[in-house]
Amino acid sequence: MGSHFCGYQALFGPFRGSAWAAHTDRLSPEAPPQMSIRDWPESQRPREKLLARGAQTLSEAELLAILIGCGRKGHSAVELARALIADFGSLRQLLSAERARWVREPEPKPAAGRRRHRPRARMRPDRFGLPRFPGIGPARYATMQAALELTRRHYCEVLQVSPALSAPDATRKFLVAQLRDRPYEVFCCLFLDVRHRLIAFEEMFRGTIDGATVHAREVVRHAMTHNSAAVIFAHNHPSGVTEPSQADELTTQRLRDALALVDVRVLDHIIVGDGRCLSFAERGLL
Repeated sequence: MGSHFCGYQALFGPFRGSAWAAHTDRLSPEAPPQMSIRDWPESQRPREKLLARGAQTLSEAELLAILIGCGRKGHSAVELARALIADFGSLRQLLSAERARWVREPEPKPAAGRRRHRPRARMRPDRFGLPRFPGIGPARYATMQAALELTRRHYCEVLQVSPALSAPDATRKFLVAQLRDRPYEVFCCLFLDVRHRLIAFEEMFRGTIDGATVHAREVVRHAMTHNSAAVIFAHNHPSGVTEPSQADELTTQRLRDALALVDVRVLDHIIVGDGRCLSFAERGLL
């Protein structure tokens, strides 16, 4: 097992990592069962605390515990949430992790002519895969992914009713939510109507950690399909650095010239880094 799974292992298995050394006795399976959240003072229960004081007063573990819903025997949902955050390294890494991080590889099939006897329940296929973390199966994973997608759509809705240029903060929040945690470079387009309201957001091209090949013909075709009057380009830098490269500037110029032939304006090109954005328009690069 890798070291980044130490938190959950400390809670449910014999593996113990340095991040959880101070909590080993309290969280190990041999320890006496902890008090259920139902037995906590009402002011300390995550849901009641959120309703009484607001979501901003809750810790990351408490917010995650609400999504998890309930704990396991002897361990509260808050404890599970803390262990998960410790294993992944941070809440951001946990929520942006690909599904492969949440499941473990199935056992290899036995060689021909040999038959292994296992309980029938383990032989049934699972669309999600075999959960790596006890108690965190497809239902809870789906709940966390749904919460993330709701956040992205919330930011997108603002752009559909307000001009993108009159709501630059909303545009940047939307792009950061969409692109910040991608491990590879992605080139996207925001297709806008004559009032610069969002018609569609599309991921056009996907590349590697340091580049993506962009085809002007495809961008023009999609702009015509959406009957766009204007477009905003966006791509991420997985390195977190937002400074544009020479290739970024040349690509922007090439796309702007191609779209000008069909009367589609390029309003901006935004580079998303580690929680920050750079605007070509503000830099005078358009």
